[in-house]
Amino acid sequence: MNGAVPGVPRWAVVAAHLPTWAVLPSGIWRLLAFVAGVPLLERTTEGHTELEVFSGTAYLLVLTVVTELLAYLTVGLVAPWGEVVPRWVPWLGGRVIPVRVAVVPAATGAAVLTVLWTYSLAMVAAGRTVQGGTDVGLHLHSWQYAAFWVAYAPLLLWGPLLGAVTIHYYRRRSLLAAGHAGTAESS
Repeated sequence: MNGAVPGVPRWAVVAAHLPTWAVLPSGIWRLLAFVAGVPLLERTTEGHTELEVFSGTAYLLVLTVVTELLAYLTVGLVAPWGEVVPRWVPWLGGRVIPVRVAVVPAATGAAVLTVLWTYSLAMVAAGRTVQGGTDVGLHLHSWQYAAFWVAYAPLLLWGPLLGAVTIHYYRRRSLLAAGHAGTAESS
C-alpha cells in the first residue's frame, strides 16, 4: 500500500484499497457463473440462466473490468495521482486537480453505491426484484445461495468506504489549501 500521499493516515489508505477487494468476489462470481459455466445458478433446459439480460461474454468481461477500475479510483483519493495529474497524461500532466473535481463525483458515487447495493441486496434477500416483483430470476439452492451472498455482500462496503475516504480527502485537501492561503497572506 505504498504510494500514498505523505500524512495520509493508515486507516484511509486501507479504506481506499478495500473497494477493489470488495467488488472482486462479485466479478469472479459473474465470470464463473456466466462465462465459465460453473453451476452457481439453476440452468434452464436450453443451457441458459434465468438472467438473460446478463448474457454475453464480452459484456460480462467489460462489466467486471470496469467495476474493478471504478473501485480502484478510490485509491486516487489517497495517492499523489489523485491530487496532481500524472506527467505522462497529455495536455493535463502536472496540473493540480481541483478538490471539487475529485470530491463531487466521489461523493455522488458513494451515495449512489450505498443506496444501490443496500436496496438491491435487501430486495434480493426479500425474494423480490429491484422493481418490487416476486420473480427475482435468481434460482439458487443451498450452496449456490451461500456463494451468491459471499460474492455480493461485500458490495455493501463500497459506498461507505468511498464516502469515508472522500470526506478525508476533502478535509485534508481543504486544510492544506487553507494552510497555504494562510502562509501566503502572512508573507
